[in-house]
Amino acid sequence: MSNDMYSAEQVADLLGLHVRTVRGYIRSGRLRAMRIGKQYRIARADLDALTGRPASPSAPGAEVSSVVRLDGVDRAAADRLGTLVLAGVNTHHDPDRPLRVQTVHDEERHRMTIVILGDLTATADLLRLLDGVLDGGNGLLGGGEHGRG
Repeated sequence: MSNDMYSAEQVADLLGLHVRTVRGYIRSGRLRAMRIGKQYRIARADLDALTGRPASPSAPGAEVSSVVRLDGVDRAAADRLGTLVLAGVNTHHDPDRPLRVQTVHDEERHRMTIVILGDLTATADLLRLLDGVLDGGNGLLGGGEHGRG
């Protein structure tokens, strides 16, 4: 087998994710993989496509990953924040450097996590938008208190 193929476990280690998250990406179609027996194999090109790494190592540019964790967020507020974040992503117009965002709400802990991957400027713009909404107190999070972790 080629050295350019990875298992789901190896991809999880490389990206600092839980292996269940990687398998979820595969099942949802976000990460292409081949199934060989009972295991998934991910080609380097498909891993690069997921992470937004340029196809050639000499391509200029930088990418940043950000994790925003918000406490005290109920389901309705999480839905509103998710919509806001996606609207912010859709205003980014560089198709060669897409901004990728995933939101997760933990109902039990009233916690929302937003993971952002993309170029420096677009990520900074999205973080400023999120900060402005959270600090502006527009009622987005409802009457409860919230904290950023």
